[in-house]
Amino acid sequence: MSEIKSSETLKKKAKAAASKPAAVGEDIDLSAFIGEAEPQSYRADASQLPARAKEQMLGVGVMLDDMRQRTGTYIQTNNTPVHTSATQEGIEVMAVSQAMKKYDWLPDYFWKAVAIDTDKYTASVELGQYDGYFFRALPGVKSQYPVQACLYLAKAQLAQKVHNIIIAEEGSELHIITGCTTALREEPGLHIGVSEFFIKKGAKVTFTMIHSWNPATAVRPRTVAIVEENGLFLSNYVLMRPVRSIQMYPTARCVGENAVVRFNSILVAGPGSSLDVGSRVILNAKGAKTEIISRAITTGGSIVARGYVEGNAPDVKGHLECRGLILSEKGIIHAIPELKGTLAGVDLSHEAAVGKIAEEEVEYLMARGLTRTEATATIVRGFLRVD
Repeated sequence: MSEIKSSETLKKKAKAAASKPAAVGEDIDLSAFIGEAEPQSYRADASQLPARAKEQMLGVGVMLDDMRQRTGTYIQTNNTPVHTSATQEGIEVMAVSQAMKKYDWLPDYFWKAVAIDTDKYTASVELGQYDGYFFRALPGVKSQYPVQACLYLAKAQLAQKVHNIIIAEEGSELHIITGCTTALREEPGLHIGVSEFFIKKGAKVTFTMIHSWNPATAVRPRTVAIVEENGLFLSNYVLMRPVRSIQMYPTARCVGENAVVRFNSILVAGPGSSLDVGSRVILNAKGAKTEIISRAITTGGSIVARGYVEGNAPDVKGHLECRGLILSEKGIIHAIPELKGTLAGVDLSHEAAVGKIAEEEVEYLMARGLTRTEATATIVRGFLRVD
């Protein structure tokens, strides 16, 4: 387990924010969780990880037995990196603790996108013991296959703390699949993940995050991407398994002309799950564009689906689309789309809809030979498609 050293100024800010609650969502009592776990053995061959761990990781898109279609792999169990590897020249994959030893300039990237004093969760990462992944595409290099990472929570009552740094240098392309999951069946756990993306001029990053937790896990990701001129950040988030609560509001800042950001989210909340998930984009450069698409289904849980677009430069465009489907009388969906324009010439729009499956649609499919269950499943699959 590694503790990344930071400046005294950052430490002071973190200490000041250590008791600062999040602005929204359930306020988790951090003292109810432990900060350390037993050391984990490093595996040079990721396929030698325990069978159950590999099965859980495969469920969130992380393949360890056959990695021919992966450019790199990072596996962290609890707070310890247990495997890192990269197979393509120009694509760097390593633990943040390792990268800090290799690059003396890396501290300049820490807490430059995410504010260290955002809330007590970001502060706890800085003040506690943590590690995370460092992904970097060198200038002009394009990843042939995705880089994959798994953040695996295996100890009950542990607060897993992760700080990730992702850098796509000028003209590069980086595709990432991150799967977060747990070995715990019913025991509580806490995942706090800070991710800072730096997408340089003309670079492209596709980031797909799949969560599969348990009904007792609380999750608090804190993510910010900074996108420079002609850069692209495409973020996909998928949650279809029960969880105690998730609160996340990833943000992208377009600081270069013609930067593009797209957020796609698919959310399913079962009974007992509380999801507060949104996406926020700040368009601060001429010609920047964004699209935020969210699909939310409740089968008995609570969902707050947020979206925020702010236009502060000429010729920017942004669109929000949030649709919710209620499949249980006890389910709740609260859609909160927000637009803010600060000068003439911005083009911002949104649409939101929450409802239930139309009976005539079900009857239409049943008339063509499907059972009611099959008809409902077909409609739900179509609803969840985010092209």
